[in-house]
Amino acid sequence: MYLKLLALITLFLVGFASQSIADDSGKYDKDTIISEAQSYLGAGAEGLASVIEKAFEDHGQPDGYIKGREAAGAVVVGLRYGDGDIYLKNGYSRQVHWQGPSIGFDWGGNAAKVFMLVYSLPSVESVFQRYPGVDGSLYFVGGAGLNYVQRDETVIAPIRLGVGWRAGASVGYLKFTPEKTWNPL
Repeated sequence: MYLKLLALITLFLVGFASQSIADDSGKYDKDTIISEAQSYLGAGAEGLASVIEKAFEDHGQPDGYIKGREAAGAVVVGLRYGDGDIYLKNGYSRQVHWQGPSIGFDWGGNAAKVFMLVYSLPSVESVFQRYPGVDGSLYFVGGAGLNYVQRDETVIAPIRLGVGWRAGASVGYLKFTPEKTWNPL
């Protein structure tokens, strides 16, 4: 009798512990994200680890990440176009595209490799919507930056490492789509 009770308690505790581990397994740890970002953006990317650590401080462990590239330009009104692949911890990946307008004290152009951290994504299909945000950029030949765009509980943190000449601050949004489109609205 006591052995059966002990066995049931043990099974319960093991099941509880494995459930806790499973809840965390859907998220990426900091070391994996830093390794993925450095392999994509370049291990010599100055300050990349500190930028990622800032995102982890602000939002914790991400559900996924996007590796991509984009081009943007502005003369007060700006446009941004990009594409890449989203990767989730469960092994799922798919291609995504993004575009969006901006307005502000912003001028110039840049091209960048982008590594985006994705937080609180209920499903991969829910990424396909508009995410408003504020952006500040200063590229003089090259530069790196981090900002956040958010819709409901989902936060996306684009980390850009690019080249060009661009300076300013603006408000706008990124619209993620499953197919490429030239319409930024």
